[in-house]
Formats: sequence, C-alpha cells, structure tokens
Amino acid sequence: MQLPPPLLSALQALRSAGGRPRLVGGCVRDWLLGLEPKDFDIEVFGLDYERLQRALAPFGPTDLVGRSFGVLKVRLAGVEYDFSLPRRESKTGAGHRGFAVAPEPGLTEAEAAARRDFTLNAIAYDPLEQRVIDPHGGERDLRARVLRHTSTAFVEDPLRVLRAFQFAARFELTLAPETAALCRSIATTYHELPIERVWGEWDKWATKAVKPSRGLFALKESGWLKFFPEIAGLDGLPQEPEWHPEGDAFVHTAHCLDALVTLAAWRDGDAHARRMLSFAVLAHDFGKATTTHQAERRQRLRWVSPGHEAAGAPLTESFLQRIGAPHDLIEFVRPLVVNHLAHHHGQTHFRDTTVRRLARKIAPATMDDLIVVMTADHLGRPPLVSEEALRRIHELRDAATRLAIADRAPQPIVLGRHLIALGMKPGPNFSPALEAAFESQLDGAFYDEEGGILWMRNYLRAHPQFLK
Repeated sequence: MQLPPPLLSALQALRSAGGRPRLVGGCVRDWLLGLEPKDFDIEVFGLDYERLQRALAPFGPTDLVGRSFGVLKVRLAGVEYDFSLPRRESKTGAGHRGFAVAPEPGLTEAEAAARRDFTLNAIAYDPLEQRVIDPHGGERDLRARVLRHTSTAFVEDPLRVLRAFQFAARFELTLAPETAALCRSIATTYHELPIERVWGEWDKWATKAVKPSRGLFALKESGWLKFFPEIAGLDGLPQEPEWHPEGDAFVHTAHCLDALVTLAAWRDGDAHARRMLSFAVLAHDFGKATTTHQAERRQRLRWVSPGHEAAGAPLTESFLQRIGAPHDLIEFVRPLVVNHLAHHHGQTHFRDTTVRRLARKIAPATMDDLIVVMTADHLGRPPLVSEEALRRIHELRDAATRLAIADRAPQPIVLGRHLIALGMKPGPNFSPALEAAFESQLDGAFYDEEGGILWMRNYLRAHPQFLK
C-alpha cells in the first residue's frame, strides 16, 4: 500500500518508540478491492496514550480531544489522521450511542478487531512489514463478496444493519445468511436510531453505490425493508409480463437503479446530482402500490397502474421525510417522479410548447434530469427494449436542447421593468400581466425581448384598465 511520506515517517517513529502501528478499517478494505484508499486510520499496539503522544509530538500539534477514547488526532502536511489505541466497547444503553468505550493497550489484535462490524472491516495491515493481519477471515469474505458480521456483538448497534445495506450496494456484496438472521433478530431496535444516522447511510447508498440493487435486497433479507413501506409496497407487486418481463415492481426498480449508475449523468455527476437521480429512480413507481389492478386492455385482462405517477408524489415525500432527507432534495425528486412517463403521453411528436411547459413543471429539476430518469426506467425491463420508447426519449432530449432548456427551466422574458417602461405602475395588476406574458411565451407567441415587449404592448391595449 502506497502511503503519504509524512504518514510513513510517523509510523516509523511509533515503531521506534516500541509501538506496533496498524492501518485498519476502510483503507485496508478499499486497498484489497483495488480501490485507492482515501482515509487512513491507524491503531497502535504496545504503547499507552502518553507514549503515543510523545512519539507523535515532533510531527506537529496533537489534538487531545479524543483522549478518553484513546484517540489522538495529528495533522501531517495538512492532512489530519486518527491514531488510536486498541479499545474495548461495552453496551450501556439503548441505541447507536449506548456504549462505553475504554482504551485497553493490552488487547490482542484479534480481540481489538472483534469490535468491528464486519469481517471485511476487521482486516489490518502492517505498513512497515507489508503484511495483512486478518484474524476473522475478512479477506476470504471479501473475495467471495460476502458481508459477514465479525462477532455476536453486532447486535448491540442497530446502525450496523443500515451499514450492511449501503456496503452491499457500494461493494456488490451479499449478506451471509447468519448475518441476515442477526439483523432480523434486532429489527425492533430500528426506532432507536437518530434520523440523521439513518439519512447518513441512505445518502451513502445514493451517492456511492456500484450495484444499488444489492442494498435493496440486503434490506429485504435483513427484515428491515418494512421500515420503508413505500419500497416494501413494491415487493411482490405484479406487473404486466408483456410490458415487464423482469418480474414484480420491486425487481423492476432494482434493475432501474442498476441501469442508472451506468449512465454518464450519474457516473460523472456530483453528489447532489447522484442523490437526486438515485432517489427519483427509487421512488418513480411508488404510486403503483396504490393504483395497480387488473383491467381489460387490448381484449385481455392485464395488470395496469393508471395514474401511478401522480400517486407517487405524496409517497415520495413521506419516504424522504422519514429518512431525514434535506427538504430541498424533495423539491427536486417529486416532479421527476410525477412526470417520469411524460414521453408516453400526448401527441406523436412533441410540440415546442409541450416541451417548454414540461421543463417549467419539473423545476428545479431539469429536462436533462428527467431524461436520465426516463432512460433508467426504460432500461429496467430486461430483456425488453422498445425502439419507439427510446425514439421518444431522444426526441424529447433533442427538443429540449434545441430550445435551450435542457439544463434549466424556461425563464420569463417580460419582467416588471418592461411593464414600468410601458407605463404601468407597480401594483396588483403586475402579477396577472406577467403571468399572462409568460404563458404566451411558453406557447411560442414570442422568443426574445423585442417580441415580448411588442406582445405586452398589444396586451395592454386590450386591457387598458391595467394602465389606470
């Protein structure tokens, strides 16, 4: 493992002081997966806290705020690192924070690793001797892509179930059967979790997943899907086989999410874009749970879900609020859910006014965002591919690009200053006049400022009372 030179120097100083420094946790896991480690956490055996501090003092100021937990923070070349002593945790109360943590330098490496949640996070690495220390079989599980608890202490922290959910999605893992059973055994502790911790795990799923479906299936196997009833409502919900050969609505959603993360807009997007698109695709069919029934279509009885797009809006809001999502995220996701089938409705070809009004309707999300959701939805029906649906999605995208509204909603051309210039005084008539102008702009009555002023001049001639 390649380490920053300042960190390597500090590790060598710790060994000279009689310590045995080990890299632990996510950095070792990521390195073994072929990923670039980002955060280096160091556990030091063989030293007490005072000797640890003395050994690191020459490298810069040391932050003693974590002393009671046996943690020392040191900034090396502008980067902060956590150096910790082996510690023992004991359960003292309910919930994620109900633990007493005490440093215990005399713990063996196997004992210290046993407090970690999963075997793949319990692997240590000796950077000076360049050897892996794996007392709980984490490397074996990592190769098999199995997520397995390290010890029965797993049940003491309910957050670990949601960590399993996002780890499964981020690293393409499946839950070991015995770990799934442990998760089910502590389902009653879900409500002990602070909402901000619930959101933290969902946010990692939304922004870092490689195979989002693995997370959903881990939730199902763990018995914790029931705490997210909007998703649970899709599980086993039938779909018409001719249109959805992949299976029920839950399976369809899983396929859509896995397709989403392969699209450039998600892969190259920032955290906000990934978050918005992931939750929009997750929620796009929530409304099917309340609208699906059998009806005659094309002379045979079929499963249909009319109006599920609009029905999904309140369910999307309730889900995002319950998991602690930021309010502004809801404002982006909701219109994408409500309009994700806009390409299936209406005329054969999209009129400019239709596209403009759609772009306005989905704001603050954009037409580019909506196209991504539509594409993921379409790709979530393997092996079915509809050339007609793809054509309509591409046509919608091309129209939005041509009208310069692909990445932003239409903006009103006629503004208050134009009304004042035409002789109107600010007052209650401003709003209806500007609204009428914007509606006509969306209909294509004018395209630039000159045309907008001409339109408004004629409008005021027809409504002279506005000038009084």
